[in-house]
Amino acid sequence: MTRRARANVMLLCGSAIWGFAFAFQVMGAHVGAFSFNSSRFLLGAVSLLPLIAWVDRRSGVDRAVGRRRWRSVLGPGALCGVFLFGGASFQQIALADTTAGNAAFVTGLYVVLVPLVGILLGHRATLNIWIGALVAVAGLYLLTMTGGIAQMNPGDLLCLVSTLFWTAHILSIGYFARRIDPLRLAVAQFVAMSLYGVPFAFATEARPFADLGTAIIPILYAGVASVGLGYTLQVLAQRDALESHAALIMSLESVFGAIGGALLLGERMSGVGYVGAALMLVGIVVSQLPRRGQPHGPAIPVPEPPSTALEL
Repeated sequence: MTRRARANVMLLCGSAIWGFAFAFQVMGAHVGAFSFNSSRFLLGAVSLLPLIAWVDRRSGVDRAVGRRRWRSVLGPGALCGVFLFGGASFQQIALADTTAGNAAFVTGLYVVLVPLVGILLGHRATLNIWIGALVAVAGLYLLTMTGGIAQMNPGDLLCLVSTLFWTAHILSIGYFARRIDPLRLAVAQFVAMSLYGVPFAFATEARPFADLGTAIIPILYAGVASVGLGYTLQVLAQRDALESHAALIMSLESVFGAIGGALLLGERMSGVGYVGAALMLVGIVVSQLPRRGQPHGPAIPVPEPPSTALEL
C-alpha cells in the first residue's frame, strides 16, 4: 500500500470514528448536555497531550519553547472555546429530540456554510460551492421539514443553530492555527469549553455531573476516541493525503453518523428522509470539489468534523 493510500484509509477510519460519535452522544444525553460535554472535552484535551509530546520530540522543541507556545494559545483558545461551547452545547441538547443520523447530516452543513460566510470576508466562492449549497438546502428540507417549516423537529432546528457556531469556530481556528501551535490551541480551546460548561451545568441540570458513571462508555468514546484517536489519525494522515481528497473523505462523517444511528440505536429514516440525506451528502461533496486547474487544493479549508470540533 502506498503512503497516500494508507493516509486515505486513516482518514476514512477517522471519519467513521467521528460519525459514530453521534450515536454515543445520544447514549449520553440523559446525563445532561453541559455535564456530558464538559467531561468529554476535558478528556479530549488530556488525550491530546501524548500527541503533543511526540510532535515536540520529533521536532526538537525544548521545554522553554514549549512553555512559550502554551502561553501563546491561552487567549485564542479562550475565544475559540466560546464558539466551540455554543456549537457543542446546541448539538448535544438537540440530540435529546432528534436522531443521530439527522444530527450528523444537519451538522454537516457547516462544510457548505464556511465558504459562504467566507464571501463576506472577501474570499472567492466557486460555482461548485453555490451548486453544493443549493443541493444541500434542498436535502435539508426533505430530511427535516416534510411537514412544512412549522413542523420542523426541535432537535433538527437546534442542530441547524449549532452549525452557525461551528462555522464561526472553524473560521476563527483557521485564522489562529496559521499563527500559533495548532495542537496546543486545540487543547486550550477544549479546556476552555469544559470550564464554560461547568456553571451552566450547575445552573440548568438537576444533578450536574452526578450520573457520569452511567454514561462512562459514551463519554470515553466521545472524548478519547473521537477527539484523541480521531484527531491523531487526521494529523498523521494529512502529511501524505491530498487536501482535496482529505476534505471529501472527512465529509463522509455524515454517512457514518447515519450508519452508527442505525446499528447502535436502531434508527430508521423515512423514504423521503433518505432522499434528503443523499442530497445533503451530494451538496457537501460538490461544495468541496477542487476548482478546474487546481486538482490538489480544497474548495474550502479542510475542517475536522464538529464531533471533535477542530479545524486545521
